[in-house]
Amino acid sequence: MKKISATDALDLSIPERIQLVEDIWDTIAAKADALELTEEEKKIIDARLEKYHQNPESGSPWEDVYKRIVSRH
Repeated sequence: MKKISATDALDLSIPERIQLVEDIWDTIAAKADALELTEEEKKIIDARLEKYHQNPESGSPWEDVYKRIVSRH
């Protein structure tokens, strides 16, 4: 495979750049198990999960969160 630079990528059309990003993401997702969380990231996830278990009603459904984000723009 030919190596391309960021400058080369900018010469691509938008649909070609989108396809390139999708292709790159697919290669990352295929090896997602190779990514290791840091101890700090694990602690953050564990703390958030514990807070959720203590009060599952305190969060918001994704649909509500999405609506709030979209309504700001």
